[in-house]
Amino acid sequence: MQLHKDWSIPAVTAGFVAVLISYAGPLAIFFQAAQSAEISTAMMTSWVWAISMGAAASGILLSLWLKVPVVTAWSAPGTALLVTLFPGLSLNEAVGAYLTAAAIIFVVGITGSFDRIVQAIPPGIASAMMAGILFQFGVGVFVSLESVPALAIGMVIAYLAFKRLTPRYSLILLLIVGVALAVVLEGASLQGVSVRMAEPQFIRPEWTWNATLSLAIPLVLVSLTGQFLPGMAILRTSGYSTPAKPIVTVTSLTSFATAFFGGITTVVAAITAAICTSREAHEDPDKRYVAGVANGLFYLIGGTFAGTIVALFTALPGTFIAVLAGLALVGAIGSNLEAAINASDHREASLLTFLATASGMSFLGLGSAFWGVVIGGAAYLVLHRPWQLAPGQTRDDETRAMRARVSR
Repeated sequence: MQLHKDWSIPAVTAGFVAVLISYAGPLAIFFQAAQSAEISTAMMTSWVWAISMGAAASGILLSLWLKVPVVTAWSAPGTALLVTLFPGLSLNEAVGAYLTAAAIIFVVGITGSFDRIVQAIPPGIASAMMAGILFQFGVGVFVSLESVPALAIGMVIAYLAFKRLTPRYSLILLLIVGVALAVVLEGASLQGVSVRMAEPQFIRPEWTWNATLSLAIPLVLVSLTGQFLPGMAILRTSGYSTPAKPIVTVTSLTSFATAFFGGITTVVAAITAAICTSREAHEDPDKRYVAGVANGLFYLIGGTFAGTIVALFTALPGTFIAVLAGLALVGAIGSNLEAAINASDHREASLLTFLATASGMSFLGLGSAFWGVVIGGAAYLVLHRPWQLAPGQTRDDETRAMRARVSR
């Protein structure tokens, strides 16, 4: 069997580290969303089971099929969006929005229109919306200073030290130090943490226009631009000319299946994907797909024992989750803000998108991410798109002239 011949310790290690980073960082955002939704521990376990199984099934299948290290995960910016919508949005409405988003992404994948759709969205506006969604998480780190100053300061110091000394493993080490600080400084008890199997909980979906516009549409946008786009870029810069069509299609089908158990959209990973596509996974690029398979297998184990993961996180204070999530997203906030500001030909529209999204506003029952895109899109059309071309002038000519004016 080809997989048995290509198996290597570095590839398996890369897959394991990628899963650890996902559980140490992005999963903290998921628990914050669960706390906002005020759901039971059993339902929270079902959520973790669903997102883990979605990443496991799609990652193993795609890596074996394409012979490429395809690392999948759940939509971290989409999960961050949930925090701003719960508890105003019901869990049933959220599942309905997950299914709607999965159906839209499936159509995008099966028709091969991924690249065309992404190009139609001004990059600065997409990045600004993501930065706005994630902004409150970064702020939450310092808001926590009011209630747990010792824990927050200790974790910030640990984050800076690990980022300086060992950036690749900084989140894993931060999780370990953070748990120790929570036990010592805040009296958190881990006695109730034990090996627990997951019991998936079926959730009946409910479709509403509010959920579709506030969650489903923004979820599609952040998934395509914030996860699939950089994830595919990492694959291509690593030397893999893999088409997006099979990856987008398979992950959307996985999303559809896991949604009924609370699993948010399955997407291509970006940060953790870089670990499995690098030379550290294997010197031979043709054998790095083993890292993608190993990543999926470790997700399979994590999903099976999701009850243990939930027990660990629920035993820790909520402020610990807030600080961990905020620090884990510092890099994402910075990169998206940078991309938004660097989009010089529509910078004002991007800035308005960021401000509207970061405000956390709710108008006509619709969330800030939706209004951020609407306001930013309208600003883009008014400020940065030509209304009428001069005789003999092409659209490309006007675009170049506009960029020259903005840069001055």
